[in-house]
Amino acid sequence: MPYCTACGKQVRDTDVYCRQCGRRQPTVIPPGTASGGPAISPRAASILCYIPWLGWIASVYVLATDKFRQAKDVRFHAYQGLYLFVAWLLVHWAIGLWLHVIPGPDIPIDKFLELALLVVWIFMLVKTSQGERCALPLLGELAERSL
Repeated sequence: MPYCTACGKQVRDTDVYCRQCGRRQPTVIPPGTASGGPAISPRAASILCYIPWLGWIASVYVLATDKFRQAKDVRFHAYQGLYLFVAWLLVHWAIGLWLHVIPGPDIPIDKFLELALLVVWIFMLVKTSQGERCALPLLGELAERSL
């Protein structure tokens, strides 16, 4: 049995106040009863959504958990990070494949576009870590509609 933090008398696990001195007892959450999964702040969750090539995992986590169901800013960043990853996939697979199949000069336009998307990812990491909500021209509008 635990003891009172003020007078030292024995108290039960469920007591909020000591029966002897009346002082409030600290509440201890038993292990395994915490809800919401691991403790992650909304700001950290927003930043994780923009990690290049891996942010889609954090985005799916944010959109799937109940913890961020009411946090519109975090969900906005999750959608925008997910759409940014989809844009990279389109450039990498569709445009890259199309440019290599068509005969002509071998200019790596797809690599330049991938580099530009990497710069956008880094830009969004910096802006989000500073606490700013920056909406990208097309992807930001899609993310707003998805909310």
